[in-house]
Amino acid sequence: MAQAVEEWYKQMPIITRSYLTAAVVTTVGCSLEIISPYNLYLNPTLVVKQYQFWRLVTNFLYFRKMDLDFLFHMFFLARYCKLLEENSFRGKTADFLYMLLFGATVLTGIVLIGGMIPYLSVSFSKIIFLSNSLTFMMVYVWSKQNPYIHMSFLGLFTFTAAYLPWVLLGFSVLVGASAWGDFLGMIAGHAYYFLAFVYPRMTDRHPLKTPSFLKVLFADEPVVIARPEDVRFAHAPFDEIHQD
Repeated sequence: MAQAVEEWYKQMPIITRSYLTAAVVTTVGCSLEIISPYNLYLNPTLVVKQYQFWRLVTNFLYFRKMDLDFLFHMFFLARYCKLLEENSFRGKTADFLYMLLFGATVLTGIVLIGGMIPYLSVSFSKIIFLSNSLTFMMVYVWSKQNPYIHMSFLGLFTFTAAYLPWVLLGFSVLVGASAWGDFLGMIAGHAYYFLAFVYPRMTDRHPLKTPSFLKVLFADEPVVIARPEDVRFAHAPFDEIHQD
């Protein structure tokens, strides 16, 4: 059993494995009181005035209590993040990382702007961790990329993947969980899908082109080496030329 789990973990693509590991370690560390959630949550005042920039990252790693909701989001993260990285973003690790960075930036911006709007500021001020939202964003993007896959929810009814985010959103409401985080994830996911896939087809423009410095980190793109004019290559051996 342990060996099977180890093989499953090792077979995960690098971004999915890294994010899942960081999320589990952070959440378990907080549950064991090794790490304090008060040092992780999103606090714009502490970020700007006390330069606690790590909060812009750590608020995406903590999934609160280790309960059923935590297990659900770990399942979504392990499954749909892995499916996206292995299929839609196969050989495009830098693009996948850029998608996560874009989603994290959009979610942070929504919360910060929403916190300044009258009548909405109270609701947005309660959103101090965006880990669930980022996970839900990946679910949304996957559903848009695979809209015709048939799925079943707890064996109760079947639907196509295009409706998966709405089914999960309704489930969150039924169990009494806050749907705000999931809904924000849908907004960020739709923004990415439109700008990365729909808008380029409409205008032949690519506003979300992955920066070159991210592509340098991953050897996904084929490297073309120009042949210098002053370099001569030896001819292949006669046996290799006529080899079948």
